[in-house]
Amino acid sequence: MRCPFCGHEDSQVKDSRPSEDGTSIRRRRQCEACGGRFTTFERVQLREMMVIKSGGRREPFERGKMERSIALACRKRGLAPERIERLVSGIQRQLETTGETEITSNRIGEAVMEGLKTLDPVAYIRFASVYKDFTEAKDFEEFAGSVRDVGKG
Repeated sequence: MRCPFCGHEDSQVKDSRPSEDGTSIRRRRQCEACGGRFTTFERVQLREMMVIKSGGRREPFERGKMERSIALACRKRGLAPERIERLVSGIQRQLETTGETEITSNRIGEAVMEGLKTLDPVAYIRFASVYKDFTEAKDFEEFAGSVRDVGKG
């Protein structure tokens, strides 16, 4: 593992433990050249996936991109980071276990919406406003009304 401080190629693992949700391994490392300490995380990746964007363009699936979108929707909602991490890991696992190597961005967006719907209604509406490209206040009103109606059923 390359040192983020000096770029040296070798580092020594000082401590290894599973993350709280068990989906990754957290490793504390020390650079053999400069002595700097840093943390890395290892996750299981079942398969390489390509995302097919709405315009037909293809790009590799990036967990970090999905993580950032979900974190932005959940910002200032008081949700524990572990809950968000579990949601991201669950969605990634769900996508990987389909067996498909190509997945549409729409399918990812819908999976995120489903997950956020159960996690936090405000984060759900925030994400939907970007994903569904709300352009007017009435778009929010209509969508929020449908969220309210779901809770009554």
